[in-house]
Amino acid sequence: MIVHAGDIGSAAVLEALREIAPVIAVRGNNDRGAWARSIPETVTTEVGTRRLLVVHDVKTLRGDPADRGIDVVIAGHSHRPSIEQRERLMLLNPGSAGPRRFSLPVAVARLHVGRPGGPRAEIVVLGGLDGPPNPPAARKRPGSAP
Repeated sequence: MIVHAGDIGSAAVLEALREIAPVIAVRGNNDRGAWARSIPETVTTEVGTRRLLVVHDVKTLRGDPADRGIDVVIAGHSHRPSIEQRERLMLLNPGSAGPRRFSLPVAVARLHVGRPGGPRAEIVVLGGLDGPPNPPAARKRPGSAP
């Protein structure tokens, strides 16, 4: 499954992703126009026994998602890859897999939900899009905090 946390860019991006795997996507602040109107602002879904909440900007959340049974919040607005594990909740920002934004790494995340002990995530830094890959110091280790 591919989860896109917004700032998709065009319907063609979603079409290409759907050729790879099923897609869950939310609309980002840069997704404008007729093609984006039908894309929801938030999606709550279950993957295995875990509940995921996908939202573009984590600052739009109200209350504690864990109180609603959410295990992982996936948000992308800052485009800054990060994994934050709280007591009952993981906050995951996969970064941006498209053209490099600012000085941030081009990255995606892998989320493993079928593991004993709870979900685990890892940031994967990509190379070849708009320049060389980021130096090893920019890479995140699996399960590491931001």
